Amino acid sequence: MTRFSAWLAEPRDDRGVHLAQGADQWSYTSYRTLGGSTGSVAAQLTDAGIGSGDTVCLTVPTAYDSLAGMFGAWAADATVCPLPPPSIQPEHEYIEHIAAILAQARPSAILTTAGYEQLIVAAAERASAPAPMLIDRTATSKPPTLTAHAEDATALLQFTSGSTGAPRGVRVSWANLEANYAVTSRWTDRHQDEGVASWLPLYHDMGLIGCLLSAVATQANIWLMSPMQFIRNPARWLECFAPGKASMAAVPPSAFAHLLRRVSAERLKELDLSGLRCVIVGAEPIDPAVLDSFAIAAQAAGFTRQAYVPAYGLAENTLAVSSAGLGGTLDMLLPDWATVGFGTRISILEQAAFGTRGTGEGSGWLLGHGMPAVGDHISIRIINEDGTDLVEDHVGEIAVSGSSVAQGYQSSDLESSARFVEGDLLTGDAGFIHSGQLFVVGRMGDSLQLNGRNIYVEDLDAKVAAAAELPHDRVTIVSTRDRAGVGVAVFVEAQPGPWASKVLQRLRAELGPGPSVTIVSGTRGLIRRTSSGKPRRRHMWQLLHSGQLTGASIVEPEGWDQPTAS
Repeated sequence: MTRFSAWLAEPRDDRGVHLAQGADQWSYTSYRTLGGSTGSVAAQLTDAGIGSGDTVCLTVPTAYDSLAGMFGAWAADATVCPLPPPSIQPEHEYIEHIAAILAQARPSAILTTAGYEQLIVAAAERASAPAPMLIDRTATSKPPTLTAHAEDATALLQFTSGSTGAPRGVRVSWANLEANYAVTSRWTDRHQDEGVASWLPLYHDMGLIGCLLSAVATQANIWLMSPMQFIRNPARWLECFAPGKASMAAVPPSAFAHLLRRVSAERLKELDLSGLRCVIVGAEPIDPAVLDSFAIAAQAAGFTRQAYVPAYGLAENTLAVSSAGLGGTLDMLLPDWATVGFGTRISILEQAAFGTRGTGEGSGWLLGHGMPAVGDHISIRIINEDGTDLVEDHVGEIAVSGSSVAQGYQSSDLESSARFVEGDLLTGDAGFIHSGQLFVVGRMGDSLQLNGRNIYVEDLDAKVAAAAELPHDRVTIVSTRDRAGVGVAVFVEAQPGPWASKVLQRLRAELGPGPSVTIVSGTRGLIRRTSSGKPRRRHMWQLLHSGQLTGASIVEPEGWDQPTAS
């Protein structure tokens, strides 16, 4: 039995889950009531023959049924595989995406609710998966009888991609969850009775593991909003941190940019944020200027920048990898971006403590992420492209080992920038160590982190080629990172032409206005490939960044709207 299901033995009446409803209303359900609903779902699954070794896929909108279904599946000793609810993509794309997850997960049962039943039925039929069952939590039930989970059993099948592209399922064991919970507890100096407030989706590792499970583990109060509720009214999330409510959270840095855009200075002054003791910030490259701007704007409401806990992590390491922790030293560096390349020594132009000077949004400053403590049982190395270790101040791939490294991918035939190699996790992220702190440069070539999700650029190749009416093998997209932030470079083996505007239009539709887009045109051979014909994306990123890409030109189509560095 683990802390994530042990609460069912003695669920509390005086604490529970607050779910945001319409307008400014919240519904409240105690842990005791949730335990009863969990027992009903566990009985439903057990009666269907579901138990140890089975996988249960379930749709997880931010709703009470999601919680009952998730903990009910765990109470039945099954593996939980969260399915994202529909978002803004076309219905057929959602069905295809869910079908791809189901084909990998090979569930013994699928749980959903009436609102999503038609879509999930269509996806299940396409994947030749079992017919979905509606979650039944109507029966009054006692919390289920619990059995001990095997530590090496897969607790969670966590799919890492967003709403489009080829999904990649990461197998997370009960031992992984326990080990990573200890890490984040140290980072945050977690108190047993501290409430949590979150708007992150429950199918996202930060929303599920970092927020929901961290609260449920101690039966702390939790306030849950959906992402759309946060987008429409972000001040509602801030209201959760009045004294006596929530004191902890986890968000991507883009959340603070959204708060600065949507919550006026006058509204901020009306709020009381003095209860927000700790907020983990991660899942995307962190621009310290955004955090500093929010701290200054929210100072009158009682918020202090000491509450920030910048962190580096990824689903393949369950969630958390490294952070300086609450109250730790937060150093900033301004690298000479012209010196950023694999295996090369980085040149540092400036260094300062976070909050001691302005940086300017998009100016290229990096924020330190500490290093794991001995008790975290996590080890970090920086390695070159050939796998050899690099010394301090040299840029390479971040490699992680230890008890939080997940069991591997569900399917081994899908390429990913992160790889599991002989017990090590090769993250696909570039970084370096300076004065004993990890600094994360970001993805180089294979994927980018945007709005809290990984986007695998190979998933965009065919879409962009089709939009531009170009042969698929003539287009390769590479993720980039420079002083202005994340972006993509599109390598096209064709002469400049009207296709460039179509490329830009499709990428803006897929990625939004934030990332920079560079379009590179050239003759055959522009796209560097391996002996088996696969694009060498990381190598192409390095050639472009270092100015060594010969025989190519930058195309600026109509509608060019690059973000600019301050």
